[in-house]
Amino acid sequence: MGRPLWFVELIKLGFPGRFLFAELTKVPIIGKAIDRWFFDGDDIVYLPNDRVIRINKPVSVPDQMVLPSQVVEHFIEKANYHWVMNTCICRDASKCRDYPISLGCLFLGEAVLGIDPKLGRRVTKEEAHDHVKRCREAGLVHLIGRNKLDSVWLGIGPGNKLLTICNCCPCCCLWRILPHIASQIGNKTAKMPGVVITVTERCVGCGTCTQGVCFVDAIRLVGNRAVRSDACRGCGRCVDVCPQGAIEISIGDGEDVEKTIARLSSLVDVS
Repeated sequence: MGRPLWFVELIKLGFPGRFLFAELTKVPIIGKAIDRWFFDGDDIVYLPNDRVIRINKPVSVPDQMVLPSQVVEHFIEKANYHWVMNTCICRDASKCRDYPISLGCLFLGEAVLGIDPKLGRRVTKEEAHDHVKRCREAGLVHLIGRNKLDSVWLGIGPGNKLLTICNCCPCCCLWRILPHIASQIGNKTAKMPGVVITVTERCVGCGTCTQGVCFVDAIRLVGNRAVRSDACRGCGRCVDVCPQGAIEISIGDGEDVEKTIARLSSLVDVS
């Protein structure tokens, strides 16, 4: 049996302190210990929403389109165990009003069998597909990968039998700590291979994309024009909100999807 409900409630109470926690990772000895205890072996990838993607290469058949959601769909199909949380712990702790609190994480793999049943439920493949579809329709962004922190707070394992699919909003996602956390930890949360974001000449410098939109604060105005920094994780939120349609995001081809799948499959066995 995993962590009891009261333990999770304590985590929610401490959630506002996550930015202090992030700053502690920059203290040499403390940071190394935090990295080992909570982030060892992590590899997490941002998947931009399908609706913002432009395909670099033309396709003759619609079914051949390359979409980030195909990464999630692959692992849902491959997994023998699927678990949906009753709520998103981040949005619940922050009392989020902008996105549905009920749309929690999807966990895949044998380790889910240890999760406290009061926190969620096992679902079928069809229900898992429906859950992530509703998350995308709500404007949430998928993060997928091996995330040791989930194994720790859920009290389950082994870590190589747990794949996290987090459905994040920009207002209170745990990973808003990325601009504050030590780089050796932050770099374990990355952009999907092949994703390219471009600010075009249509940008008028309205600043909409800089107003609490980016998870990692990677876009700002310079000379009345939006400029991205190297911290960008390719979530596509800036593309989605730009009123001028001035920011574009593209993905290369099917190889980028396959690379992402292979990379995560080498770390987590969901069968």
